Amino acid sequence: MTVKILIKRKYADSQAAQLEQMLIELRRQTVKQPGYVSGETLQRLDRPGETLVISTWESADHWRQWTLNPERGRVQERIDALLGTPTVYEIYAHRK
Repeated sequence: MTVKILIKRKYADSQAAQLEQMLIELRRQTVKQPGYVSGETLQRLDRPGETLVISTWESADHWRQWTLNPERGRVQERIDALLGTPTVYEIYAHRK
């Protein structure tokens, strides 16, 4: 069953360029992962310093495997250090 992962981040204008580079690096790694289907990044209109990534995976297990990837972990640690707060993840599946 496919799952959608909502990834929420808040950042300051001064962090935007550096965050963008890290997200590009993370996306390059993500698209190569088994079970990855698609992803999109949305910018919140009423709060410019907030983004939402919607990542689609073939299964929750594929997503969990990706979260255990050391390369991903290194980039994610840099993102959280830059933002000063952990990234928020929410996992959703279609209702039956």
